[in-house]
Amino acid sequence: MAAMTAALALLAGCATAPAHPDGNVRQLAAYRYVLLGEVHDNAEGHRRRLASLTEAIDAGWRPAIAMEQFDRERQADLDRARRERPGDVDHLIAQAGAAGWDWSLYRPIVALALRHDLPLIAANLSRDDARGVMRGGAVFSAAERERLGLARPLPADLAAAQTAVLDDGHCGHFPRAMLPGMLQAQAARDAVMAAALKAHAAHGVVLLAGNGHVREDIGVPRWLGAKPAEVLTVAYLEAAAPDEAGAYDHVVLVPPMQRSDPCSGARPIPR
Repeated sequence: MAAMTAALALLAGCATAPAHPDGNVRQLAAYRYVLLGEVHDNAEGHRRRLASLTEAIDAGWRPAIAMEQFDRERQADLDRARRERPGDVDHLIAQAGAAGWDWSLYRPIVALALRHDLPLIAANLSRDDARGVMRGGAVFSAAERERLGLARPLPADLAAAQTAVLDDGHCGHFPRAMLPGMLQAQAARDAVMAAALKAHAAHGVVLLAGNGHVREDIGVPRWLGAKPAEVLTVAYLEAAAPDEAGAYDHVVLVPPMQRSDPCSGARPIPR
């Protein structure tokens, strides 16, 4: 169970990519889908992403805002909170926010959406449902699996790239016995987020999620089925890794947070 819990934490993990020479994100309104990544605890990345989004919205763009931080089953709570106390950010977060997120970093985004009366979309698959997928449970009906694109085996290139990400995130010691279930859970998260975006694409939609979810090779874009010209992916990264060249349209490098080395003293997890 400890290994499974650690693996589930990687579902929201962030990726790295080479830096784009122009860190400024412009013309967001020109795209049907805008996917803006994050390192979850990096405040500077959140600040810069908020600034780009605010500039576009203040200029007249009115997209829906889909957030990884709200689980899909909390949409009714989110909508109810807005009806009960329009404009009350703290009430909305208290009613619909998932545990485990630093909401001080996301409060300005919620406030921006409420200030301009933008749709807020609960986009994520919950941890309980992700755990169910990992265990092979019937989280989705057959019809929903078909609608989400999960009824067929994962493409080999996606599975291989996602395996490399998981192994790197576990310091080279990801338990192979858990790999099939973890790959299915990651795919389910990205497919569910893609479905949430497609439901609001007519007027433009933004996804705010970890950098791993906005990667074009393995993340949500793989499940959108959209034309490349309709999708903009932007990563906010602390470091650039050559092996992820081309994973995003733009990369914004931000100063890294001070953290202990997660791989210091790492030992293989028993398989």
